[in-house]
Amino acid sequence: MRTGVETVLNPFDEYAIEAALQVKEKAGADATVTIVTMAPDSGKEVVRKALAMGADDALLLSDAGCAGSDVWGTAYALAAAIKKYGFDLVVTGTQSTDAGTGELPGALAEYLGVPGLTYARKLELDGTTVRVERETDTGYQKISAPLPALVSVTKSANEPRYPSLKGIMGAKKKTIAALTLAELALDRPIGGDGAKTELIELADPPARGKARIVEAADGADGARIIVEFLKEKKLI
Repeated sequence: MRTGVETVLNPFDEYAIEAALQVKEKAGADATVTIVTMAPDSGKEVVRKALAMGADDALLLSDAGCAGSDVWGTAYALAAAIKKYGFDLVVTGTQSTDAGTGELPGALAEYLGVPGLTYARKLELDGTTVRVERETDTGYQKISAPLPALVSVTKSANEPRYPSLKGIMGAKKKTIAALTLAELALDRPIGGDGAKTELIELADPPARGKARIVEAADGADGARIIVEFLKEKKLI
């Protein structure tokens, strides 16, 4: 639902934009950062914030045929757009704040045909190699891949910069190239017709019940009560 709702830049993507800008600053004057998004035409205002942060230009895939796209369709269309314009490194956030699947970076890397280095807390380029520290449940992994590649960054990767007044004014002059599905010449449908998933129903979660309070004679008795409760709920 977009009607009556303010459209904002996905917070997770702000970390990706900051990471890309930091890579550009270290790479030198020849490097450029291009924002790529699939959104209604109203998404231009959101893209302007990304440009105000310091990105050089943007590509907006806006087409009525994109409406209703699932992760598969979104990744497929974005990959086609990115391939059309060329790239060395694609940097994404980990997920969106609406669907929150976290699946887009992996799917996008697959359609681009490049290595996908996900959940990176650190990112750096070493010539034609990208090196990252990847967050895991037990620590982090140091991994690398040759360019071109895709990297998704976590919230611990950096602190996104605020657009300066100069950046905001300059963003108004930067190019946002419009792109349609016809220009991509996709060989399969996306949008609602091509979606592999279907939203059947939306419902509010059930009301939360009252907390259960128990008293235990000691630690061992407390542990026993907790274990019995978890077994009752079939959680263990």
